[in-house]
Amino acid sequence: MIILAVDTSGPVCGVALSRDGRIVYEAAAVNKRTHSASLLPMISEALGRCSLTVQDVDLFAAVTGPGSFTGVRIGVSTVKGMAHGAGKPCAGVNALQALAAGVTDTGMLLCPIQDARAGQVYGAAFAAGMPPMRVVDDMAEKLGTYLDTVLQAAESGQKLCFVGDGVLTYQDAIQKALGERAVFLPAHQGYLRPASVAMLAGFAEPVDYLTLMPYYLRAPQAERARKGTL
Repeated sequence: MIILAVDTSGPVCGVALSRDGRIVYEAAAVNKRTHSASLLPMISEALGRCSLTVQDVDLFAAVTGPGSFTGVRIGVSTVKGMAHGAGKPCAGVNALQALAAGVTDTGMLLCPIQDARAGQVYGAAFAAGMPPMRVVDDMAEKLGTYLDTVLQAAESGQKLCFVGDGVLTYQDAIQKALGERAVFLPAHQGYLRPASVAMLAGFAEPVDYLTLMPYYLRAPQAERARKGTL
């Protein structure tokens, strides 16, 4: 099976191709261009490098969220369009689980966090594995509330490994709250790998292009502003 996977849910625009469970291509860019300008050329490059066409792809996968509202829609809409045109199924992948899938240390509680703005994080917790085993459900909360939740889920003395773009914003606060129990990965391990998306797509239930939808943990900013909430 050939899987084309994309991620535009956060600061990284990523594309990966897998063939029968092996990653055959991966590219990720943080080039300050909008994902809508980067994604299609990156897909074309990926297919060309692997001597494939859209019709050769058996499954199209996208990160459906949580993440940037506009970013998630770019990836999901692109995959829906390609799947519709090729007559092939889609798969949605959770951004937080994909972040956890990039970490292989099995002794720590994996704590993926994204900067949700407005003083909040999108976060969850997983035990390492493929796919990672969920320990804490997805949430959009203040950092303190999230940390309290994952601490309750962690084993006594267990280290907590934080990964994702939320680390850039909240590392100092996490370090102050957790001390030596907090672990932060180096830059080359700390972002959402498109290869992880491709691998997780192999475990997902395929759906048709009409069924694939973005996954949001809170309402868009305009709606929150109208209601006077965060």
